[in-house]
Amino acid sequence: MSVAPKTENAVMAPAEYDAVLLASFGGPEGQDDVIPFLRNVTRGRGIPDERLEEVSHHYRANGGISPINAQNRALKAALEAELAARNISLPVLWGNRNWDPYIPAVLQDAYDSGHRRILMLTTSVYSSYSSCRQYREDIGMALTETGLDGKLAVDKVRQYFDHPGFVEPFIEGTAASLATVKAALAAAGKDPQSVHVMFATHSIPTRDAQASGRSELQTMIFEQDSAYVAQHLANAEAIMARVDPAQEFSLVYQSRSGAPHVPWLEPDINDALADIAAAGTQGVVVVPLGFISDHMEVLWDLDTEAKETCAELGLAFDRAPTPSTHQKFVEGLVDLICERTVQNNIADRPAMTKLGPWYDVCNPGCCANFRGEKPAIAEVGSTVGLPAAAQGGS
Repeated sequence: MSVAPKTENAVMAPAEYDAVLLASFGGPEGQDDVIPFLRNVTRGRGIPDERLEEVSHHYRANGGISPINAQNRALKAALEAELAARNISLPVLWGNRNWDPYIPAVLQDAYDSGHRRILMLTTSVYSSYSSCRQYREDIGMALTETGLDGKLAVDKVRQYFDHPGFVEPFIEGTAASLATVKAALAAAGKDPQSVHVMFATHSIPTRDAQASGRSELQTMIFEQDSAYVAQHLANAEAIMARVDPAQEFSLVYQSRSGAPHVPWLEPDINDALADIAAAGTQGVVVVPLGFISDHMEVLWDLDTEAKETCAELGLAFDRAPTPSTHQKFVEGLVDLICERTVQNNIADRPAMTKLGPWYDVCNPGCCANFRGEKPAIAEVGSTVGLPAAAQGGS
């Protein structure tokens, strides 16, 4: 695997920011919220409510509540505490793409409160349309819709998939889960070495996977022809190199949605579990490598469905924790903020794989939107959100 040399957009000059925006996906907070939330997620696709109700079961089973909002509140509080501990005076705002608090309203409130330059930190760490570009487009559209384009500047931190703050908690958690499964097998009189580690992430359409990391200005060669896949594989390799270099592991996918005829990344975790059981493996450690916290996809697709599959197959099972509010993760996020700020600047940009550190600003067309490109911040040549003077206006 090789990567083309980084261009001038790799590192942007530090700037004076007056707030941080924690941007996330959002989720329902009661049974009455489920269908309106799913309408937001699928807007523009013409999916009827009857079909949305069919796919709402994992939210319904949890009282109509997604854990993501509570997790983001906890992460926001942890970020505020870490910033205060470092004497960094940056308020942390919180906005969602698909549920209250909505990003456009948060930006409007920020502007009305006197903020003029905001640094966005997203809760999606890998490169793909849904985990990077869509956030950048949502900010671009929000600035346009609110009339704040040219008045409020919003920048974005780099994708931080291989930042030590994200990866180190997984190393710690994977090692602990591996020890748990081995002990369970030994206690059951089975071979404690008959364990497989599965790194699980959200499946995405194959076309989106192949477009991830691609741009009009830059050609890269990625493992399996996808930055999204390559980044996960590189992280998995880095984790296992620290935990146990001889341990067998693989990358699997979960949470597929969409039309059956559209190809998505495979293998599905449940199919992969059946395969390793048939091959004689007796235990599995599942590592939710694609998630920063225990989203519904983790609680349902892994802790419920995959765990039930393991029970049916007779596999010992343990699921490693997500970074959540792990102190190393929180410190890493604040380090990412400091990479971009004038005050408290951190010039060193650590990365635990050869793919990083990733870019501050993407080249045009990176992680293409196949439904039609929209104005996006943090892109070379984009003037969205820049002050009018910087756009060439008066």
